[in-house]
Amino acid sequence: MNYHLAQVNIGRLRFPLEDPRMAEFALALDPINQIAERSPGFVWRLKDDQGRPSSFLGPMFGPGIFVNMSVWESLEALKHYAFQSGHGAYFRRRADWFEPLGRITSALWWVRVGEHPTLEHARARYDHLLEHGPSEYAFGMKDGFDAPLE
Repeated sequence: MNYHLAQVNIGRLRFPLEDPRMAEFALALDPINQIAERSPGFVWRLKDDQGRPSSFLGPMFGPGIFVNMSVWESLEALKHYAFQSGHGAYFRRRADWFEPLGRITSALWWVRVGEHPTLEHARARYDHLLEHGPSEYAFGMKDGFDAPLE
C-alpha cells in the first residue's frame, strides 16, 4: 500500500491541564501514548518541539484546545487502538475532561507512506470536513473512505 491514514483529534479541555481535576487525564497521557506507539499499525504521532511524547495544546485550533495527531497503517489499526486497547477506557470517559465541542472532533485523510502531516494540514482537513462533510479529502471514522489506488 502506498498510503497511510492520518488523523487529528481535538477537544476543548474542561479545565487547564495543570488543574487537579485533570490529574488523572494528565497522568495517563504518557502511558496512553506508549500504548499507541506499541499498537499494531502505528506509524507516527505528533510531538512537541522538545520531542516530548505527549499531546499538547494546539493554539491554531483555539484557546484550550487539546490536539492529538497520528498516522496509522489502516483505519482498522486506528480503530483497534482507539476503542479496544487501554485507550478505550479513557475514550469512554472523555466527558470527564472535555467539553462538548460539536458533532465533529476528528478528521482523517490518506497520506503517502513516509509523509507526516503538520498542524496546518490537520487544520485544513478538519475545517474542510466541518464545512463540506465527509469526502475523500477529509472524513470521519464511520465514513471510512478507501485509500487512493495509485
